[in-house]
Amino acid sequence: MHVVVGDERMGAMLAAAVPGVSVTVWDWRSRTAPDALAADLLVSEFCPTPPAAGLLAGIAGLRVVQLPSSGFAGWPAVLPEGVTLCTGRGLHGRSTAEAALGGLLAVLRRLPDAVRAQDAGHWAPGETEQLSGRRVVVVGAGDVGTGIATATTALGCPTVLVGRDERDGVAGIDQLGRLLAEADVLVLAVPLTGSTRRLVGADALAALPDGAVVVNVARGEVVDTDALLAETATGRLRAYLDVVDPEPPPPDHPVWSATGVLITPHTGGSASGWRDRYTELVIDQARRLLAGSAPRNVVRGEP
Repeated sequence: MHVVVGDERMGAMLAAAVPGVSVTVWDWRSRTAPDALAADLLVSEFCPTPPAAGLLAGIAGLRVVQLPSSGFAGWPAVLPEGVTLCTGRGLHGRSTAEAALGGLLAVLRRLPDAVRAQDAGHWAPGETEQLSGRRVVVVGAGDVGTGIATATTALGCPTVLVGRDERDGVAGIDQLGRLLAEADVLVLAVPLTGSTRRLVGADALAALPDGAVVVNVARGEVVDTDALLAETATGRLRAYLDVVDPEPPPPDHPVWSATGVLITPHTGGSASGWRDRYTELVIDQARRLLAGSAPRNVVRGEP
């Protein structure tokens, strides 16, 4: 079995761990494929957008594409017919949950103001807010959303987890409108799909109570940026955004200077150690394919 990976260290570890696997190192983001490239499994490096349509069509024998991300927006449209797509679900849950919690606490505790005051050499005491007791709605019931809900519950927040369908411990997405009216904090941790694009627009934001905080660790396009900035401009809502639409924003985009908005550059899942976890997943996937077993985290197709 032949595997194409974008990282030399991963390739060496894969070849050593799985007898019967040969490895080619090629990062598709280079846009130029080696001549006569063949692979059973293509292991993608991280990129917010998929390759151009047709780039992967020249890979002979391609059966499975493995992504490092939980999201997979755009990939099904560019994969050749019959190729299975697998995500990195489970790799980034804890680190992204930490990012969501850290950003939320930073907004409530006014840490950006403290940093600006420190830079200016200005001692500026003032009242901040605590998280405990705030009502939290987490949209997305995968490993990221579940991790966030576990953390906020442990900190004394009544927390509701929202998934696509209602089930034990999870409210259905059809209940979101009612839940927004009671949410002091709205956390978004869903993949970007046709049904989640602009899920949080002007109407959803208007339903939130005054003073609520919007936390987006999903994808930028889950939120209508203009509608959010209209709410934060009045001071009615605040936000922590690890993802933004557009991403990255151009230098003159109003989100950079928006009142009450804290931005980090899509670092939720990039905590140290993520590549080791990704390598472990790839090794397991290669073993499964060699054994004729189904791969993990399939979101499209059967190998």
